[in-house]
Amino acid sequence: MSNLWRHRGPWPAVVAAVLAGIAVLAPAGAATAAPKVRPGPLAAEIQPFLDTVTGSGVPGAYVQVRRDGRTFDGASGVAFVASGTPARADFRHRIGSVTKSFVSTAVLQLVGERRLSLDTSVDRLLPRFELDPRITVRQLLAHTSGIGNHTSALTYETVPEWQTRTFTPDELVRLGQSFPATGAPGERFSYSNTNYILAGLIIEKVTGNDVAKEISRRILEPLGLRDTYFPGSDPRIRGPHAGAYLPWPDPGTGEVTLRDFSVYNMTWIWTAGDMVSTMDDLNTFYRALFTGRLLRPVQQRALLAGALPMIPEAPDAVRYGLGVYAMQLPCGTFYGHDGAVIGYVTQVLTSADGRTQVAAGVPYGLNFGATPEQAAALNGLVHTAACGPQAGASADQRRASAASDLPLLPAAMRLGVN
Repeated sequence: MSNLWRHRGPWPAVVAAVLAGIAVLAPAGAATAAPKVRPGPLAAEIQPFLDTVTGSGVPGAYVQVRRDGRTFDGASGVAFVASGTPARADFRHRIGSVTKSFVSTAVLQLVGERRLSLDTSVDRLLPRFELDPRITVRQLLAHTSGIGNHTSALTYETVPEWQTRTFTPDELVRLGQSFPATGAPGERFSYSNTNYILAGLIIEKVTGNDVAKEISRRILEPLGLRDTYFPGSDPRIRGPHAGAYLPWPDPGTGEVTLRDFSVYNMTWIWTAGDMVSTMDDLNTFYRALFTGRLLRPVQQRALLAGALPMIPEAPDAVRYGLGVYAMQLPCGTFYGHDGAVIGYVTQVLTSADGRTQVAAGVPYGLNFGATPEQAAALNGLVHTAACGPQAGASADQRRASAASDLPLLPAAMRLGVN
């Protein structure tokens, strides 16, 4: 199994311990209530893998798969453990670092309008931070700036503290600067959420507008993404959604329960991961992006030009461009991003022609310590959704294999929790 799935907190057995008790917390029969799914070939093919995700102990999961003109919207498990409310495929969901693709697209649109250059010094645009003048806009988007990651400060202790705290973008940049530089500008890839806080500030600097309004005007409104928005300091998700569960130990007794963090002030991640969306909206966005509807040809080519390996031990598995990555699946190369915030994980992938897409959401903190079964289940779902039955293996076989062939969620594992 990839080391991206290692437990990152001090309780390596908590996930299995708490998930063993989920059925006790829900009303009888609620946790196993089968959601209504659209009949058809995609449903028969994908629903068993979706059910395997929740069968591995994850409370709920939902997915939208588009393949060759057909669409499957599926869900499994529950939205809220205590009530047993069934999960739904149209839930709004905190998408974490998938936000970066929206931010990068807006920056590249400004470049295409000749209002900004990828090679402009960030220090020239935002001199108050006294950054190394060699750091460029391109390096922010590609995570090669060397600037420290402000979410390195996110720990099991600070997760509750940040739940009600409102940060300013400047505070986040200063926090990132308090961590050691990861290298000289342009020297190497090093994922840092602080890069995209700076990118958001640059959008505001160049346009004179609030970044949320600017991205809405440029991307959300033209594409009709009515369920996608920046919540800012509003801690509640508007519209139907699931809980955001983490296995949480009592510091006194060590007893582990599932704790719901769906009500959370998201200013701690701002333009690096603040957005709320649905699986349908995400597929619509990435199809538009990768089929050339949002960027001019030069900027479209820049998206993945010079993309760098995200995983040193598997350099060809995932290569990062400008707010998007290319991932190798059993049936070829797919493009997109993943994301994780407190209690929500997202994976979105699309083929270059937009004919095949998968957007999957899990309202559970897999980045806080997935079990081998959960890692295998998510791999099986994504592989089968993208590649079809030729991805091989039944749901049970895929689950048993521990899916060691590909590490998913490469961005999520850099959230900073330890």
